Amino acid sequence: MNILIVGNGAREHTLAWKVAQSTRVSRLYVASGNAGTASLATNLDIPPTAIEELASQAIKLKIDLTIVGPEQPLADGIVDLFNKRKIPIVGPSALATRIEASKAFAKQMMEKYNIPCAEGGIFQSHDDALAYLSNQQYPLVIKADGLAAGKGVIIAASKEIAQKALTDIMKDKVFGRAGETVVIEECLTGKEVSLLAFTDGQTVVPMIPACDYKRAYDNDEGLNTGGMGSYSPPSFFGSELTEQVTSMIIKPLIKGLAEEDSPYSGVIYAGLMLTAEGPKVLEFNARFGDPETQVILPRLESDLVDIFISIRENKLSNSQIRWKDDACVGVVMASGGYPRNYRKGIPIHGLDKVDEDVMVFHAGTGYDTDYHIVTDGGRVMTVVACGDSIKEARERVYNNISRIQFEGGFYRSDIALREVS
Repeated sequence: MNILIVGNGAREHTLAWKVAQSTRVSRLYVASGNAGTASLATNLDIPPTAIEELASQAIKLKIDLTIVGPEQPLADGIVDLFNKRKIPIVGPSALATRIEASKAFAKQMMEKYNIPCAEGGIFQSHDDALAYLSNQQYPLVIKADGLAAGKGVIIAASKEIAQKALTDIMKDKVFGRAGETVVIEECLTGKEVSLLAFTDGQTVVPMIPACDYKRAYDNDEGLNTGGMGSYSPPSFFGSELTEQVTSMIIKPLIKGLAEEDSPYSGVIYAGLMLTAEGPKVLEFNARFGDPETQVILPRLESDLVDIFISIRENKLSNSQIRWKDDACVGVVMASGGYPRNYRKGIPIHGLDKVDEDVMVFHAGTGYDTDYHIVTDGGRVMTVVACGDSIKEARERVYNNISRIQFEGGFYRSDIALREVS
């Protein structure tokens, strides 16, 4: 099979790494890829959002299956376009992707189908949103409705911060059109966890759970990022909770989307808070998470291509998906200044010093004119190790990540620490 992976981050490098292990694969392409995917596949110089160009290239290359990493192409309708042109692809339609692309739509779905979530409201008027703040308890969570690269959620500790957030989002348009509508919710407390699942629209098969770290610095300080690290499995989220979330949250969502004429297939991601009242949804994503994918797929024993084919053929119920017992920890190395301004083109040293069985999944990397690997983004790479325990995997990650260096680079030192302290 000729397979195309759409995207250029560490998630897509991980997907390419796992897909390349399948005996079904003849040729593997990644658009646009990075320096890491270049070692496994042919990178195509096509942006992930150029869906018309991707479709034309897929026909030219006789692609047998396309796997989409990031959310924007899904929201833009890449699955609809490929299906229209009879190019095999797995993933949700643009309508189904609204579960991520519109937080207001997700809120409405959860309320309609009795899916546990935070109390709150949806606002299209700045004045109405301001008025709502007057009688609320703080902190509050304010979310821009549309896609904002993982940065459209503000936790407001006071009314003043909430007012400024609304002005930034709705008046000053810091997130562009994504902020024309906002969702305001109570701030849920508890332990946070991510549960992803495969689905063909009928059958739902949960993956193993993972935890990620959103804040830039240790002790959950600093700005929100796309994710600074993750680990799997969390000791506090076992098989019983997995079954509970699958039956109470993910299956009702998939069934509800079908009833709304938005049938969903592909990978669904539930971001959860384990509150005193039980699991509640923080967000839904319409694809693999990043950095969760980097610690989930190394634990997948089954052939990922087989799973995607079974999803596309609506035969997921026939699949036996197997997982390894290993623990897995991933730590993100980021450019100095991330998630704000940062430099690109900085040489990366020490990649050749990493242990052979430790994985380095590239994200913001590229090549200079001498074909040396350099930084090309905010999150540069995720260093991942497996072990018999979280403690062992964690020790191996930090032992290896210290060997990789680039000017200004930084990483959190407390990923998965709560599991071993």
